[in-house]
Amino acid sequence: MRALPKCSALLVLLFASTAALAHPALWMTKSPTATVYLFGTIHALPKDVKWHYPTLDKAIATSDSLYVEVDDNSRAKLKALILKYGTSDADRADSGSIFDRQGVYPHADYVWKWHRLSSALDPADRQRLQIAAKRADLPQGVGTLESMRPWLAALTLANASSRRSGYEPQFGADTALEHEFKAQGKSIHSFETTRDQIEFFADTPPSLQLDLLRSVLEDKTRGSAQIATLVQDWQAGDVNAIADELNASILMHYPELYDVLQVTRNRDFARQIEYVLGQHGTFFVAVGAGHLAGPDSVQAQLAKLGIHTERVH
Repeated sequence: MRALPKCSALLVLLFASTAALAHPALWMTKSPTATVYLFGTIHALPKDVKWHYPTLDKAIATSDSLYVEVDDNSRAKLKALILKYGTSDADRADSGSIFDRQGVYPHADYVWKWHRLSSALDPADRQRLQIAAKRADLPQGVGTLESMRPWLAALTLANASSRRSGYEPQFGADTALEHEFKAQGKSIHSFETTRDQIEFFADTPPSLQLDLLRSVLEDKTRGSAQIATLVQDWQAGDVNAIADELNASILMHYPELYDVLQVTRNRDFARQIEYVLGQHGTFFVAVGAGHLAGPDSVQAQLAKLGIHTERVH
């Protein structure tokens, strides 16, 4: 799941690019036997968005393998995992009927056995939830969310809003890179599976899941201007601006959530990159742009392991 992502750090993964010229940031690190490129991605983009440039194309062409955050996107598996980890403990025998005809949103009448999502929110947040659901054009409005646990409601709102604005995962940078590497007969690996990501959110304490939902609800009140600014930051390769606008905000308001979503995962990515550096060849690593920004970035975690990274564009 792409992440997932803000402002919390997850939502940067959903931002799209519209400018004529784009030069997202690119880093490189080396070992005696391997070269690894690090590229920050956007998981959902409008169709035909241009984000390639010569330095990036050369890095892609010379790389033997691609590493992405997650490449296990089987819809059948995703449905089953959402039923298990993202909804109530009610009877799930009819797992197919819970989803709408696109297989995306649970039906509104599939409610939490023990309580509805809105019952976990105060009046102000309930009102913001209703507004966000309406703006996202969910099939049954806020009723679509009532059966969901907070983490799933947060990601559903973020993804629905992104798609409604024309930003689709099928056009995201990660998907495009996978197509390019597959077309060249090169191998593709992932740091996480869909199960890993869903279990990661599901295992988060309820209080932090609610913080994630609140961060999304707060973002919905800020309008499209903030998204446009973040888009420009990504296109310009302005990593400091991304860190200030996204990661610094969630660190200030939701420090425990920041530690779970950013620090913990970035440490894991860094350890896996350390393993890749022990291999032979050239490798291209593509993770969400938020993971490569700020004081707790993947590059910072690599530095703690004694691994130096250099920005090459």
